[in-house]
Amino acid sequence: MGIFNPDSKFSQIMSRVFDLMIMNLIFIFTSIPIVTIGVNYTAMYYVTLKMVKNEESYVWKSYWKSWRQNFKQALGIWMIFLLLGIFLVMDLYLVNHMTGPATYLRYVFFVLLFIYGMVLTYVFPVLSRFDNTVRNTIKNSLLMSIRHLPWTIVMLAINLLPLIILIFAPASVASITSFAMIFLGVAVVALANSWFFVNKIFPYYMPAEEEEELSELEESSRVLEAMDQANPDFLENSGNPAKDAIEDTAADVDSEV
Repeated sequence: MGIFNPDSKFSQIMSRVFDLMIMNLIFIFTSIPIVTIGVNYTAMYYVTLKMVKNEESYVWKSYWKSWRQNFKQALGIWMIFLLLGIFLVMDLYLVNHMTGPATYLRYVFFVLLFIYGMVLTYVFPVLSRFDNTVRNTIKNSLLMSIRHLPWTIVMLAINLLPLIILIFAPASVASITSFAMIFLGVAVVALANSWFFVNKIFPYYMPAEEEEELSELEESSRVLEAMDQANPDFLENSGNPAKDAIEDTAADVDSEV
């Protein structure tokens, strides 16, 4: 029974690989219209962030839950970044074909593309984790990518690694990479980045988990304090349901006391 036991490490790993494969195929199939790529990235990060935290969930159910809930915002954000990316690439292409002092503009566009990649790395994971407006989601993604610049560079390298292999590696290696990207690649990259978000980045913006037992009032107060200290921009959205629920709970306990 050994390795094929459902509770064995091998079975758990293979189950995770199967989940990633299913999610990767869903991502590719539903990204065919192009305009839905942002929605799919948000849904994928919603699932992979849970995977890193070992929160049990059904891939299909969780993926489509996020797909429906974040559709409008993810679609809007993706269209903004898609048009901006086309603009930057076209300008860089034109500058590279110019002569004279104008050629130095290429360095400006290289910097802009780098910043573009930084924000794009964060924006969909942030959207999948936090409730906020489109404007504040993009703004917070920029601020977070700058604050955690070393991890941002690592994640950018992870994102670009498959593309670099496809361009510069021998044909045999590139073909294997293409095959891997179809069945696992995008999901594996998202899972790798999710590890950094869960363990190195998002904890700065979430209330610390308390091991001691707290009263309802103490717990509510600590959560509010942690959220206020993490990043005030996350609370700019007056319709934040988490904050409203916590404040209501604290007020109820105060009235009872």
